[in-house]
Amino acid sequence: MQELNFPKFEYRFKSTENKVSIFDVIRKKFIILQPEEWVRQHCVHYLINVKNYPKSLINVEKELNLNGLKKRYDIVIFNPDGSIYLIVECKSHSIKIDQTTFDQIARYNLVLNATYLMVTNGLNHYYCEMDMQAEQYSFLKDIPDYTQK
Repeated sequence: MQELNFPKFEYRFKSTENKVSIFDVIRKKFIILQPEEWVRQHCVHYLINVKNYPKSLINVEKELNLNGLKKRYDIVIFNPDGSIYLIVECKSHSIKIDQTTFDQIARYNLVLNATYLMVTNGLNHYYCEMDMQAEQYSFLKDIPDYTQK
């Protein structure tokens, strides 16, 4: 797999029927290892091990209803009160992050109302803070650690 722009983490792998799977510590099961999943797992470990977000507040690959369409977000971090703190959109390392990617996460945020957004392809990471009243976002150098919340 492609080396990504995240710190090194330990992963569990298994191979069945010529397919490699990686263990997801949030979903507590093995997931077939595709390029986007590789990025998602790096991001999950980054959020837990570097940014100190508790596993109990992280949700991975859940469905949301967007104007009658069923969509799936990659990663969400909740506040302890159940509101959404951060949405992460993960793309394969081979996909360039562009306006379409930001439009996608912005549409998800119309439903989810997160304070922060993160978009990554594993090589490039972008972070935004939302201003819901002004209906705009500003780019950040990084997202806050959990201890800074």
